[in-house]
Amino acid sequence: MNSIDRIPISKVERASNLVQTGAKVGVNYLKYYGKKLTSSETDARTKLNQDNAEDIYDGLKKLKGSALKVAQMLSMDKSIMPQAYVEKFSLSQFSVPPLSPALVLRTFKKYFGNSPHDVFDRFEAQSVNAASIGQVHKAMKNGKTLAVKIQYPGVANSIGSDLALVKPIAIKMFNIRGKDSDKYFQEVENKLMEETNYNLEIEQSMEIVAACKHIDYLKFPTYYPKLSSEKILTMDWMNGEHLSEFTAHDNDQKDLNHLGQALWDFYMFQIHTLKKVHADPHPGNFLVSPEKDLIALDFGCMKTIPDSFYIPYFELADEDNLNNPVVFKEKLFELEILIPTDGKNEIEFFTQMFHELLSLFTEPFQQETFDFSNKVFFQKISNLGEKFSKDTALRKMNGNRGSKHFIYMNRTFFGLYNLMFDLKSKNVKINNFKNL
Repeated sequence: MNSIDRIPISKVERASNLVQTGAKVGVNYLKYYGKKLTSSETDARTKLNQDNAEDIYDGLKKLKGSALKVAQMLSMDKSIMPQAYVEKFSLSQFSVPPLSPALVLRTFKKYFGNSPHDVFDRFEAQSVNAASIGQVHKAMKNGKTLAVKIQYPGVANSIGSDLALVKPIAIKMFNIRGKDSDKYFQEVENKLMEETNYNLEIEQSMEIVAACKHIDYLKFPTYYPKLSSEKILTMDWMNGEHLSEFTAHDNDQKDLNHLGQALWDFYMFQIHTLKKVHADPHPGNFLVSPEKDLIALDFGCMKTIPDSFYIPYFELADEDNLNNPVVFKEKLFELEILIPTDGKNEIEFFTQMFHELLSLFTEPFQQETFDFSNKVFFQKISNLGEKFSKDTALRKMNGNRGSKHFIYMNRTFFGLYNLMFDLKSKNVKINNFKNL
């Protein structure tokens, strides 16, 4: 994979890059209209999605940072994005063009004050893993093999301007409008800013390790604050395969089951006991060790769950509440899915829509154990997402629905469900979260 010698940092450069990408997308649409004349709508649309996904991803990966992070977030929701986008954008999770060795050395010295060769006994300037906000290098010190994560130059300073450029796309795609829509973009901006603070990530990582080390088959690296800074993070090098690589093999079902149980227990303990959750569950943040333990990495994106959201959110996972029209509607108002200015039509529409959605999405919580290899369950989720994306009535209404906390909680559950399905784990003990 070709390395990058510089990253566009200024607002003008980054905006120019996105304009060029937009022009390519425009050409793709011209090709699409021409292809419709000689082939089926399905074939023409498939080709359009493939071309657009390729061009948009190529543009974003040069920018890195928050622009690429948004693509990563979108790739996690397979019910919304066409498959071509999911496949291409998912590369942003752990496989993008790295910085060149020369730029790595300059960046490290700028952020740490010393050359990496003065800090470590050995440092490999060629990265082993590049993602949206930073890339990882292998190093040695005092006989220990280490992973050193270096943040890309200019990432923190470009978050606000990047999101301003992406905002029109998000508004069109997710039908977000109205005077309160800024609260969603502010939530994303705040979380992205936190992810650029590696001092905070070290603190959060050590907190999670201490709290979750009791979970069976779950391992974590040790973190080294003295070898880290706001833009440099050093931890143990962990041997293993990325989860997506591991699941591509023909694995023993027993291994898949205990890995899935470890993953589920990890998330349920965070959500229901810590009230703070690792809100970035994608394959690039998990490894499977040679001993078939699950290794959790990268705690830069942590979402604190306030009781004002947690209580009504999980009360709607209770089957009795789901089937009680009065209680159900009351909780929808508490979660800002229904709003005081809604008329009769809006209340009926969104109550029915979210009852259908939540009845399906909370299905695992209604059982003692759940089979996450069940293709029917996940096909229902996909079909429901497709149904809502095509709903003309929904497009005419204000799609600006729900508490700002939904953004990262939904991201957490979509990501977790996708990982559980990839593992094809069976007989996963769900646990009664009321008793956790």
